[in-house]
Amino acid sequence: MRDLANNLGAVLALSPAVQAATIKGVAVDLLGFESAMLVVNTGAIVGAGDYTARLQESDTTTDADFVDVTAPKLIGALPASLTADGAFKQGYIGTKRYIRVVVTKNSGTSIAAGAVVVKGRARSKPVA
Repeated sequence: MRDLANNLGAVLALSPAVQAATIKGVAVDLLGFESAMLVVNTGAIVGAGDYTARLQESDTTTDADFVDVTAPKLIGALPASLTADGAFKQGYIGTKRYIRVVVTKNSGTSIAAGAVVVKGRARSKPVA
């Protein structure tokens, strides 16, 4: 069997927690990797919550420099509205150094959500 753990990097993008407002995840550095995938996981939704997730990119970690990733740089689509108890993925094929997830509250009370970025095609192996 081939080893996957030494070939991928996993980085916390959004701490799992009950989110009651729009929240921006941390900037994930893609330096040393040639591919990335966002994985968003959800739990309970309270108060008929409507939340969406999107990926942003930047060449710096400055908040104002992040912009939404355009469709040609994405593989797959996140749902128009996150559902309870789900796992959703989206690939990133852009060229920026940093990406982050943004979970937007459109309505409702709260959602339990978290996210990780899985980095692949490492230039140096094994990945720590």
